[in-house]
Amino acid sequence: MRILVTGHDGYIGTRLVPLFQQAGHEVAGLDSELFAGCTAGAEPAPVASTRVDIRKVTPAHFEGFDAVVHLAALSNDPLGDLNPQTTYDINAHGTIVVAEAAKTAGVERFVFSSSCSLYGAHGDAPIDESAEFFPVTPYGESKVMAEKGLTALASDDFSPVFLRNATAYGVSPRLRGDLVVNNLTGYALSTGEVRMKSDGTPWRPLVHIEDIARAMLAVCEGPRDDIHLKAYNIGRTTENYRIREVAEIVEAVVPNSKVSFADGASPDKRNYRVNCDLFAETFPAFQPQWTVRAGVEELYAFFVKEALTHDDLVGPRYQRIMHIREMIDAGIIDTSLHHLDQGADDAASAS
Repeated sequence: MRILVTGHDGYIGTRLVPLFQQAGHEVAGLDSELFAGCTAGAEPAPVASTRVDIRKVTPAHFEGFDAVVHLAALSNDPLGDLNPQTTYDINAHGTIVVAEAAKTAGVERFVFSSSCSLYGAHGDAPIDESAEFFPVTPYGESKVMAEKGLTALASDDFSPVFLRNATAYGVSPRLRGDLVVNNLTGYALSTGEVRMKSDGTPWRPLVHIEDIARAMLAVCEGPRDDIHLKAYNIGRTTENYRIREVAEIVEAVVPNSKVSFADGASPDKRNYRVNCDLFAETFPAFQPQWTVRAGVEELYAFFVKEALTHDDLVGPRYQRIMHIREMIDAGIIDTSLHHLDQGADDAASAS
């Protein structure tokens, strides 16, 4: 298949593209390159790509492709809170711009990287894909809006599928330090503290980015009836944890570290456990490879190898919100995240 990956140069995309290539697919990318300098370890191998803001794409960007994997988005709650309207413009409106252009170009499959964040404040009882949406952040709301807009575009010739990813973790050439497993592991190594920012009681489903990529590969290759307008929770049902439990895993893996609480740590409104059995039943060949314990071990080994410092972890290279603010202050992008350099495409998003 010929597959176009939006946000291919981002956190998930730089692990996903090689996996798709190894499976025999021809892959191209489309990315704003906002985070091109945020490298951890070796640079990802280059791939044929276009630099463009997803709010500016046209059908010409999608001609000749069999499927689109749409990762491009503002990727977390702090970025969403920085300018909520921009989050809606990129994550919701931008997604529909991409989908409309892809549909016009004759693309048949549209794999949308959604999120379990749209479930929001659901409490302690496990929920499946039929659960109501209770998003508590602009990021979660934007994913609800995008799913609704994509549903309206579905047709006999255009099949969206919604992969509601659990909270991601894992090593990537575009590493993020603002995700809970990555952050706790980085703090443990660089400070000796497994520093929790909440009281540790909220539930989170967790999934490695490589397993997200495997799930996306499965829906690209699977039967149309299994993907057309279907929603799937992505992760393992057994990989739901209270944040305190994640901290204890980190404490056990990282030598000489100890669980602590940040000043002002309090309950988090985002609290949900998800059942991921439907995807495993529908795509039996899909076999998640990772657990949180294995992911922490991977992160710890990588951080040691790269000699991670605390300044690295909390600075603009690994913190998406810090990087965006730095680019705004430098006059590289405006507050709507459009590039200000003359002659270049406006750029806006990479997961």
